[in-house]
Amino acid sequence: MEYYKALGLGRNATKGEIKEAFRKLALQFHPDKHSSSPKSVRDGSTLRFKQASEAYEVLIDDHKRAHYDRSRTGGFPSGGNGYGYHHYSRAKYYSKNGHGYGYSKAGNADGFASKFEIAIRFLTTRAFLLNAAFVGILIGGSIIIDTSRDALWKMHNPGKSFEEAMESIEKGKAVKDKR
Repeated sequence: MEYYKALGLGRNATKGEIKEAFRKLALQFHPDKHSSSPKSVRDGSTLRFKQASEAYEVLIDDHKRAHYDRSRTGGFPSGGNGYGYHHYSRAKYYSKNGHGYGYSKAGNADGFASKFEIAIRFLTTRAFLLNAAFVGILIGGSIIIDTSRDALWKMHNPGKSFEEAMESIEKGKAVKDKR
């Protein structure tokens, strides 16, 4: 599907023009507006609304739009196949190379390159990197707390180990209980 055509725009459209075009199409083809229409009209307007929504979702995001533009001009080593952004579970959309959801094979017979590319893309996503940083902070914090606990113990109790201190506490409790 050609996203610019779906919104009735040219390739050099601004974000404001994209928003306005989508708003007009959404008002015109929204499924709620055609709920009492015949089934053929209702289905057609629902499909047109989904296409406009998908086009808006890709073209309004700078990263997705740049990727889409590169895939349309053949900027990928695999001949311009790239991967499509298809998020609607009710209707199956296909990218221009005939593949459904997800990544296309990058011309490799066994698909190793595309699996490697998928793994690299996953490992470099913002969510993954934020989670990895959070785990690093937690592990680092627990190490710091553990070493500082030992340092504080040694500073306040020179010459005693923790086990010796616990034994002396138990002895003190036993003497107190005998009284």
